[in-house]
Amino acid sequence: MDDLSTVHHGDKTSRSEKLDTERQQSKKWGIPREEPCGVESDHPPAQGQTEQAGFLALKRTVDRRFECTECDYRAAKKVKLSRHTRKYTGEKPYKCDICDYSAAQKDHLESHMENHTSEKRFMCVECGYRTAHKSHLTAHMRTHTGEKPYKCDQCDYSATHKSQLDRHMAKHTGEKKLICGECGYRTADRSSLTVHMRTHTGVKPYKCDQCDYSTAQRGNLDRHMAKHTGEKPYICGECGYRSADRSALKSHMVKHTGVKPYTCDYCDYSAARKFHLDRHMAKHTGEKPFMCGKCGYRAADLSYLTVHMRTHTGEKPYKCDQCDYSATRKDYLEKHLIKHTS
Repeated sequence: MDDLSTVHHGDKTSRSEKLDTERQQSKKWGIPREEPCGVESDHPPAQGQTEQAGFLALKRTVDRRFECTECDYRAAKKVKLSRHTRKYTGEKPYKCDICDYSAAQKDHLESHMENHTSEKRFMCVECGYRTAHKSHLTAHMRTHTGEKPYKCDQCDYSATHKSQLDRHMAKHTGEKKLICGECGYRTADRSSLTVHMRTHTGVKPYKCDQCDYSTAQRGNLDRHMAKHTGEKPYICGECGYRSADRSALKSHMVKHTGVKPYTCDYCDYSAARKFHLDRHMAKHTGEKPFMCGKCGYRAADLSYLTVHMRTHTGEKPYKCDQCDYSATRKDYLEKHLIKHTS
């Protein structure tokens, strides 16, 4: 009986020491724990089982202890949380040393650097489009196949790019967390805010390497470059029409399909291109989110503000190739060209 009593007493001491250790661990991590009830079981779990259960409970609690204040995201490491919060802060610490490109993530910068250093070894067999990135070729091929792998779970919308689906989802949630500190413009999409801010800063990071043209948007540069190269990689499978601009091809395809996927919620208007719908919606809402930082002029459409800003900057990007005339607007140049042809 004495031997049994001694062993049982030793077990109690060991369990008490273990509870003290768990309390210290919980205090260290700031983790609340339940104290045991006053009545202990006549058949306590084996020491190994208790230690394992305590360790797993502690591990599950501390594994994702870094929490985002903007959303429900949690991370096990502070560095992962810092990377995540750049979605909301707009911080882009990774800078290109060849141009003014910057990125929120290191792998994005590495991908960008290939534009400067790598050959464009991935080629589209349909139209000859070339790129340094396999993922870019995959996305490009969808312009030929019509594949739209990103599906909305609330309606029948589908998209070729994830970023397009993310922008679409904001229509269902109505959430626009990102706001411009200059004019109050709000958006659900970080890239849209980045582009918008250039209307205030005047930054034009996309530069032509064959002339002095520069622009705030990549798509504008792509269209401009076609003037130098003559390249028209986007081709219509119905009639052979070719374009330097993917959006122009989409507009052209409406002639064959009649499809106008962008529909107004207030009337029966529909459009082949999203920015046409956005411009139309301003008639219903009266919203003019784009504001000039110089004089307070407001516009419902970014393109209107872009044209307006030229009254302050003096920029005249539309140039006559037969004389030294230049204009702030394309339609002004078209009117001018009649003088040469008539």
